[in-house]
Amino acid sequence: MKYRKELLFICLLNLNLGLTAYLSAQTISEEELVYLTSEWEGERFDDGRPKIPDALIERARKIGIDDAWTVLKNEGYSNQFAGNWKMVKNDVPVVGRALTAEFMPSRPDIEELIKKRGLVQGRKGNTNSWPIEILTNGDVYVADGFGKIDGGTLMGATLATSIYAKSGNGVVFNGSARDLEALNGMKEFNAFVRDFHPSFLEDMVLTGLNTPIRIGMAIVLPGDLVLAKEEGVLFIPAHLAEHVVNTAEFVNLKDQFGFEMVRSREYSTGEIDSKWNEDIKEDFLNWLKNHPELGTMTKDHLNKMLNQRTW
Repeated sequence: MKYRKELLFICLLNLNLGLTAYLSAQTISEEELVYLTSEWEGERFDDGRPKIPDALIERARKIGIDDAWTVLKNEGYSNQFAGNWKMVKNDVPVVGRALTAEFMPSRPDIEELIKKRGLVQGRKGNTNSWPIEILTNGDVYVADGFGKIDGGTLMGATLATSIYAKSGNGVVFNGSARDLEALNGMKEFNAFVRDFHPSFLEDMVLTGLNTPIRIGMAIVLPGDLVLAKEEGVLFIPAHLAEHVVNTAEFVNLKDQFGFEMVRSREYSTGEIDSKWNEDIKEDFLNWLKNHPELGTMTKDHLNKMLNQRTW
């Protein structure tokens, strides 16, 4: 009898551990997500997503998409930009870590199974609310709604309020949204969507959560640094985020200096756009000293950035 009780206890314990793992399961496993983002060497969330530092995200808000795109292109990443968006606001960037979702046209058997599994996992409501439930501060909800407009409204004012409350951020949807007037009233919230439409969501089901997805002609992995501005949306692989931000910041400084030198006729456009001689380097460092709000730089660091040429 004692043996049978111990065996029952072990079985229940294993069942509980299995259920716990199942409840926290994603469409792909944590191990698979870590594998796909294995070049990232920093901290990760419990779900395996790379956790780009908050300080780096704040710095990314100030860089230009053109400069960041050029760095990625020169590193061989040519499928990271998606354009042709409609926005709630043109002057509110959406910058943060990607939390991805994939939606497909609904099919009764598949939707029934997905919702049945979601019920066991403790998920509530329609599947378009499930990604919102796991958002954390600094996340950007990125969803592939296969470009559906009528009936493709992945979000209205109520869900937008929940999204912003959980993430402090906006969204990027390859689909549509509703309640534009109400969304516009949310001061710091922004959405990049294909269009706005008054319809309710219908005939769509969530088929992927925290999986690689396609947005336009761009590939997005969970944890990518999302840089969404008026020009479009750039998805920066997590392991390249610091390199891209550092380089884009330098290019911005170099441009500010160059514009000022050309306007004052200290140097010609050709001199500024060509390889810098020692005089220009010294003038740049002196200019930087006169603008302490822009930071500092040593001669060695300047030479390193100039020789890098990934911008």
